[in-house]
Amino acid sequence: MSLLSQSAIYLSSAVVAVALFSRFGFGSVLGYLAAGVAIGPWVFGLVDNVESILHFSEFGVVLLLFLIGLELHPARLWTMRHGVFGAGGSQVALCSLLIGGFCWLSGLPWQVALTIGLGLSLSSTAFALQTLAEKGQLTARHGRTAFSILLFQDIAAIPIIALVPLLTDLGGVIDLLSVLKVFGTVAAVILIGHFTLLHVFRLVARTGIDEIFTATALLTVIGIALLMESIGLSMALGAFLAGVLLADSEFRHALEANIEPFKGLLLGLFFMAVGMSVNFGLLLTEIGLVLSLVVALMACKFGVLMLVGQGVGLNQHSRLYLAVSISQGGEFAFVIFGIAVASGVMPKELSELLILVVTLSMATTTFLFMLLERLPGRKDIVPDKRENPAMEEHRVVIAGFGRFGQIVGRLLQAKKIGFTALEISPEQVDFVRKYGNKIYYGDASRLEFLRAARVGDAAFFVLAIDDVDISIGTAETVLRHFPNVRILARARNRDHVHKLMDIGVTDIYRETFASSLETAEDLLNFLGMPSREAERAREIFREHDEEQLRSQHGTHHDHDSFAEQSRAWQRELEGIFEQDAEDEAADAARASS
Repeated sequence: MSLLSQSAIYLSSAVVAVALFSRFGFGSVLGYLAAGVAIGPWVFGLVDNVESILHFSEFGVVLLLFLIGLELHPARLWTMRHGVFGAGGSQVALCSLLIGGFCWLSGLPWQVALTIGLGLSLSSTAFALQTLAEKGQLTARHGRTAFSILLFQDIAAIPIIALVPLLTDLGGVIDLLSVLKVFGTVAAVILIGHFTLLHVFRLVARTGIDEIFTATALLTVIGIALLMESIGLSMALGAFLAGVLLADSEFRHALEANIEPFKGLLLGLFFMAVGMSVNFGLLLTEIGLVLSLVVALMACKFGVLMLVGQGVGLNQHSRLYLAVSISQGGEFAFVIFGIAVASGVMPKELSELLILVVTLSMATTTFLFMLLERLPGRKDIVPDKRENPAMEEHRVVIAGFGRFGQIVGRLLQAKKIGFTALEISPEQVDFVRKYGNKIYYGDASRLEFLRAARVGDAAFFVLAIDDVDISIGTAETVLRHFPNVRILARARNRDHVHKLMDIGVTDIYRETFASSLETAEDLLNFLGMPSREAERAREIFREHDEEQLRSQHGTHHDHDSFAEQSRAWQRELEGIFEQDAEDEAADAARASS
């Protein structure tokens, strides 16, 4: 079968299955798994090279780890430290101890028991977060707690993935030289990456060619991942390190926007490959054992999560939602058990059994959620109105950080109000960062970049882009995809104002209007006009001009009519000033008499 034919099979099955599963509330992860099962050897048998597809699609997990690394800049981790390391650490430790201890007491070697305990302690980040988001529960207390635990699990997956291959030595004794090689390589990647990666991206950004920037991002991930693999470590570990190295850089959002489409497609292919590789023969021959293990796994994690929820102060119903939402096995279990088989730590038959258990636990979670939502007491599940420190910087987004945007940003900074600044010019980004301002490189007119910059979490969007066409395009994108975000737009001239009004922007500020009026008022003073009269002239002109601007909206495309109206408005303004002068004279005469 040709590559093109296989691609058509993968894409068509994914489109149908994911659309159907999402439509009925099962989530995209189960949709991909179901698509893989359907085209795999156990149903229609349309694909037979499952192992090669699984190996290739693991790059989706590599990209996922890179994006997780991008999110883990120190400031964010520090604000979430209690939830992440407290609740998350407790959950992973207790689940690993209980599951691993049970496996060891059942007679499995301690290396295998440790691998199983650590692998099954992790939940499905993609599945749980999507489910909570679809149900509008990410802002509830149990949703925030689940996010913190999942974030710790994502971090913990890295050392677990790196640890598994080290358990292959005879008797489970870890070679000291192997350990030193791991730490030495990691240290070298951190040092070299810290001093070179940013310079490379700045050079590439100056070319202004988006596809080269994307290629550089992919090359960075692949290069470091291959380096790690060449010395016997996990590619995912290298990708994670690359992400962490760039987490606090000005390119973080641009990298996320460029990598996200590749990650989404390859991660979907990974889940499909897992679905194809699931050994459903075990479900037929060992149905009692399989179902018992699914129940045992979910019961163990459910109990631990109820304890963790009580420890962080959740009420009973919130604890139930927390326990159900992340009681399943996770996608990292597929990776960990695959590495364990490849390294000789775990027999393939055991890995196939565990992968089937994890897959069924994901499916079971959906039905448990449906059952839970039928229980009384859902009124206790309310959003947490407290400000989320991790999102505080996104309350205001400034697109375009030139002379206009910088003044807005400097005032916000002086009042200690956090904001995110977006700028497409790499030279401007480099210049501004030298003065300690937080700014990110990227094209604010691209929807994927706005999503990466968390514009949807912002309250206000300051549109300070100089180019009129890009400004209008950006405003249209924000209005269409982020309708709850209020736009405060800079306009270069009257035509720019009318174009912004055409698409529905209401808060518009002409960049030179206020300063021009201030200059005119000072000039009138210098010409001998009293300060009070000059100030009144400025206010009359401002009110008249703003009324004229609103009145001419809708006719600005008809240049002849627009010009005639402008002349009429000018004559009217002159008449207003003449009438105002006569009224001032009359008032003065009455006062003197």
